[in-house]
Amino acid sequence: MPMGHTATEQAGSGGLTATEHRLANGLRVVLSEDHLTPVAAVCLWYDVGSRHEVKGRTGLAHLFEHLMFQGSAQVSGNGHFELVQGAGGSLNGTTSFERTNYFETMPAHQLELALWLEADRMGSLLTALDEESLDNQRDVVKNERRQRYDNVPYGTAFEKLTAMAYPEGHPYHHTPIGSMADLDAASLEDARAFFRTYYAPNNAVLSIVGDIDTEQTLAWVEKYFGTIPGHEGKQPPRDGSLPEVIGKELREVVEEDVPSRALMAAYRLPHDGTREADAADLALTVLGGGESSRLYNRLVRRDRTAVAAGFGLLRLAGAPSLGWLDVKTSGGVEVSGIESAVDEELARFAEEGPTPEEMERAQAQLEREWLDRLATAAGRADELCRFTVLFGDPQLALTAVQRVLDITPQEVQEVAKARLRPDNRAVLVYEPTEPTAAEDNDEEAAQ
Repeated sequence: MPMGHTATEQAGSGGLTATEHRLANGLRVVLSEDHLTPVAAVCLWYDVGSRHEVKGRTGLAHLFEHLMFQGSAQVSGNGHFELVQGAGGSLNGTTSFERTNYFETMPAHQLELALWLEADRMGSLLTALDEESLDNQRDVVKNERRQRYDNVPYGTAFEKLTAMAYPEGHPYHHTPIGSMADLDAASLEDARAFFRTYYAPNNAVLSIVGDIDTEQTLAWVEKYFGTIPGHEGKQPPRDGSLPEVIGKELREVVEEDVPSRALMAAYRLPHDGTREADAADLALTVLGGGESSRLYNRLVRRDRTAVAAGFGLLRLAGAPSLGWLDVKTSGGVEVSGIESAVDEELARFAEEGPTPEEMERAQAQLEREWLDRLATAAGRADELCRFTVLFGDPQLALTAVQRVLDITPQEVQEVAKARLRPDNRAVLVYEPTEPTAAEDNDEEAAQ
């Protein structure tokens, strides 16, 4: 077999292992045998997301995720779904700033079918791509945009905050959904050029996890993927680096038909793959990760000014990550009071750092989340792809838990002090166009 190097097998979290292989055409393959359940998860990450798009052609990465389910040379129409589901499997695909992924979880004896399907669309999608399928999926994506962004309460928040946190011209300034105008402008030739450039084996990582035989699996991978030619035309994504701190608070007030006032903010945080990002994750977990967190205790339990309060990390490798604050107010409560309380809690945390109990709880929480991901074949396949595509090393997925547990309280305090500041955030305040129910009741009571 014309395989390249084979990485040595290494033990990772909980005795989990992974081996890395490379085909002559550049496809990287990561395998992790696990015979606990008779399933096999197949995950394919293409190193293309919205950060690779150019102005005027946003949304192509996401549009392509849909087109990949529209048939290929030997699989017509909706056949991909029908064949996988008919074999007892499940499947989907997603697009982010940094990658597009496709995944199936199959009964183990149906693994070959999943590999054949993924190889057929990687190698021959263009033979089936025509104006009709492009128009069809363009409409599907536009409808998805309406349903998820334009016509739901607070639906525009992610797009607005991203555009504020990353300046005009930055590769992360626009979100993967794309704009209506750009989706309309995309031509069949645009789509074909995009596919030829990014949907090549040397721009992809295939991971297979579960009840597999490594030798047989590699033989199938070589058989189905080995003849697909590589493509050298890909340009690296534009530089996404930015200063550590925004330098001033950015703010926008949005008047929309929403159920209640809301305070949302995005803080510029360290890049994924660094100790500082793990420390930031722990800081946000203490501050806003669930009902035992500081902000939940303060705003929802104590002050009763909010009905929900969360603070989470959107990890990004090619640009600063974002700390995502989301507080929904209680009834007619003004946002200014909530904002003061948030700033008070962040300042106190920067000054004092986490208590030993908070640190232990946050590390246990993140450890549990990681182990839950790695315990399922699909979750582990996805993480192996992620660390291979973004950081060049699948083994990092298996040692991620230990890295979180190695972070010290001092590191958590330092990242909070350096980054969770008013001059390092984009703020979005939602004001309802109609009075909230609580305000209506107040008015009635006053009459």
